[in-house]
Amino acid sequence: MILLGINCGFGNSDVGTLPLSAVDLERRWINYARPKTGINRHCPLWPKTVAAIQAWLRVRPDAKQPQHADMVFVTSHGGTWAKDTTDNPVTKEMRKLLDKLGINGHRNFYCLRHTFQTIGDEARDFLAVRSIMGHADNDISAVYRERVSDERLRAVTEHVRGWLFGPTAARPEGEGTPAAAKAPELRVYREAE
Repeated sequence: MILLGINCGFGNSDVGTLPLSAVDLERRWINYARPKTGINRHCPLWPKTVAAIQAWLRVRPDAKQPQHADMVFVTSHGGTWAKDTTDNPVTKEMRKLLDKLGINGHRNFYCLRHTFQTIGDEARDFLAVRSIMGHADNDISAVYRERVSDERLRAVTEHVRGWLFGPTAARPEGEGTPAAAKAPELRVYREAE
C-alpha cells in the first residue's frame, strides 16, 4: 500500500477499493478510476511495486464476503480495507507503523499522495501529474485533450522514483549506470567548463 501511495499518488480509498482487475502486473500498469472523482487514472508501476504486490498476493487471505473477492487488499481476517469513516483502517495501521518508527504524529498515509504531487511536479509535466492523481480539471482544454501519453506518465513516476531511491533507480531497464553516476567528478568537471 505504501508503495502504491508514493508510486501512483494513491490515498486510503484508492488502496482500500483497488480491484485485482485494475492491476496489470505483467505490463506494470494500473488502470483505475479515482473513487472520489470517478476520473480514470493510468499509472506505470515501478518494479519494486510490482514485486511487493506479487509477494502480497501469494499470502493474501481469502475474502470473507464475495463482493470483496476482487480486492487487491483484504485484512488478515478477510475483511475490507475500504471504510469511509474517520477511523479508516489504512490510517490506523499507518499510524501504528509511524509511531513504531518514531515519525511525527502529523504524518499519515495520505502524506504519500501529497509527496507524489510535490515531487511529481518537479518533473515539469503538470498535466501528467494531474492525470495520475485523478484530479478534476474544469478547464476547456481538458475537454479537448484526448490523452496524456504513457511516456509522459512514466517520466513523472520515474522522477519520483529517482527522488526516493536515488538517480540510478530511475534509469530505464537494461541501461547501464550513466557515466555521470559512475564518475560524479566528471559531471562536476563538465559543469565547470
